[in-house]
Formats: sequence, C-alpha cells, structure tokens
Amino acid sequence: MIFETCELEGIIICRPKVFKDNRGYIKEVSRRNVYAANGIDRDFVQVNMSFSKHGVLRGLHYQLKYPQAKLISVAYGKIYDVVVDCRRSSKTFGRSLGIELTADGGEELFVPEGFAHGFYVRSECASVVYQCNDYYQPGDEFGLNWASPELAINWGTTDPIMSEKDLALPRFADIKESELPE
Repeated sequence: MIFETCELEGIIICRPKVFKDNRGYIKEVSRRNVYAANGIDRDFVQVNMSFSKHGVLRGLHYQLKYPQAKLISVAYGKIYDVVVDCRRSSKTFGRSLGIELTADGGEELFVPEGFAHGFYVRSECASVVYQCNDYYQPGDEFGLNWASPELAINWGTTDPIMSEKDLALPRFADIKESELPE
C-alpha cells in the first residue's frame, strides 16, 4: 500500500497493491494498523454504498456538529472525486482537490473531518463505498453548491444529474461562518 499526502492538509490518497490475473483481481481493502501508521487513525463505524448512473453528481456535503472522516473507494466504475477544505482555521480554507478514483485502479481517498465531499460519475455507472468514522445525522446536513464560482472546480460537465436538494445548496461564499467547521 502506498500512501500519498496532498497539498490539502489531512487528505491522503491510498494506492493498494492490486493482484490481477485471468480470473480477475484481489486487493486488501482494510488493515487498521497499516492505515493508522500512515495517518488514517480512525475507527470507521458506518459503511455506505451508493449506486449512480453516468452523469450523476452527488455533493458537496459535510456534517458540522458530528463531523465525519471518510475513506472513499469505488467498487465499480469511475468517478471524479472532489473535496473542499471548509475548516475556517485551515491555511488551505476554501481550496479544493479533485482526483479520479476507479474500481480497476483500487485507489482510495481519505477525507478528514471538516471537508465537504462530492463526486461525479464518469463511467456508465458507479458504485461508491464510504467508510465513515461517525454516524450520519439527518439534522446535521450541510453542503455547498457544486458550481460555486469561487471554487473553480472543473467537474468535466456543465449539466450533471443532481437531486433538487443538492441543486439548492448555497454557494461557498454565501455560507455563514457559523455553518462552517473550525
């Protein structure tokens, strides 16, 4: 397993060894001691899986009172995964990072607490797995608009398929300071 840090503090790209042959492939998807030794020292208590069609964009979401760290992987397909540093006290506040994650490549993205997260499906369909270190709290949902001009995220689309709820999220610049993580 190779762990790569990024320009956004706390974001880690995990590149597991994938063993392929004529039958398919196998990879190790979790080994707590190895992850902890490389900066991912969390107990993941909830695992979610989403299935989305090509062109779907989900996000950008975060929780404020019950912040979640997430380990994102793709079980099937290909996505463009995006994180935005929403931590007011961070020197990279307001900066974003986008990375392609694929089932074939096996990459994982560790997203610490205080980041908004979302993704866009680039393949015909995709199944995305989120391991979370805290439980989903419906009353603690926050988010920011995917097309916030001040973030200048190049999603590779201008017309994604989205939920009404995600379309109504505020621009990053319009979010109240009290609705952003410290």
